Amino acid sequence: MLSFKQPNHFQSLMVLQWPLSYLILFWIFPPLSIYLLFTSWWPLSALYFAWFFLDWKTPEQGGRRSAWVRNWCAWTHIRDYFPISILKTKDLSPEHNYLMGVHPHGILTFGGVCNFCTEATGFSKIFPGITPYLATLSWFFKVPFLRDYLMAKGLCSVSRSAIDYLLSHGTGNLVGIVVGGVGEALQSMPNTTTLILRKHKGFVRTALQHGAHLVPTFTFGETEVYDQVLYHKDSCMYKFQRHFRQIFGFYFCVFYGRGFRQGSTGLLPYSLPIVTVVGEPLPLPKIEKPSQEVVDKYHALYMDALHKLFDQHKTQYGCSETQKLLFL
Repeated sequence: MLSFKQPNHFQSLMVLQWPLSYLILFWIFPPLSIYLLFTSWWPLSALYFAWFFLDWKTPEQGGRRSAWVRNWCAWTHIRDYFPISILKTKDLSPEHNYLMGVHPHGILTFGGVCNFCTEATGFSKIFPGITPYLATLSWFFKVPFLRDYLMAKGLCSVSRSAIDYLLSHGTGNLVGIVVGGVGEALQSMPNTTTLILRKHKGFVRTALQHGAHLVPTFTFGETEVYDQVLYHKDSCMYKFQRHFRQIFGFYFCVFYGRGFRQGSTGLLPYSLPIVTVVGEPLPLPKIEKPSQEVVDKYHALYMDALHKLFDQHKTQYGCSETQKLLFL
């Protein structure tokens, strides 16, 4: 039976504000700014929207990260709630660019966001000279205010143009892609290690076109922090989830964890360790137009490297010796 530590209430509030901040920035700030256009405060909203349209291409051109935001003390409280940590297995040279596969997606990708979009776990000290980015849905960057918050933390658009820009401007850029995508969120259940990867090869093609090194990562504990209600594919709820994804780009997952009181059920994640293991980079040649055969070759090498990374560390971070990493 898993043993959950009891975080303090302030840590719990910090974890809760994580998703709530996105909801507030999405549902409240944009409508409020539009409302202000019809009040005496209209110049403030007008100035922001003018700047918003002038700044439209920034998310596709490296974004606008903020060291101040990435170092907020809130992130350290979230880190300590689980706790979250990162393990380096090999150095990353600032002379190269990297395309990093982030596995698994989990429900809210706590490990990926905390390790690569904040300095709570000391990324810059562990990987000096490397600038991390984490790619997410492109339409998030079309939402006023939300886009600025995401860029400040180091998130970027998962669009081809945004990733091409980062891999072709300067060196030392590490672009993380949650390769399994939102579909992998539905695979997120405790005691499961199932990745959607076999047919997802676009990231390998992109890495080849830029000569970027591929970096496998696996976050142990990511799928353990929430339970999820899974629905049969013929059920109305599953059909609703599919329609929801078609509209918003991600699944409406029904999940639950713990509440504020010990032993209660709620929307807080279980306070279990989350460890992101960053594997050895896989050098790739630069091929402007790689053939499918070449893409398949390096995709197979990447899957093999990821499999070895998982097997080498699984018993150390809560998996049994017999636990298998499954690729769909």
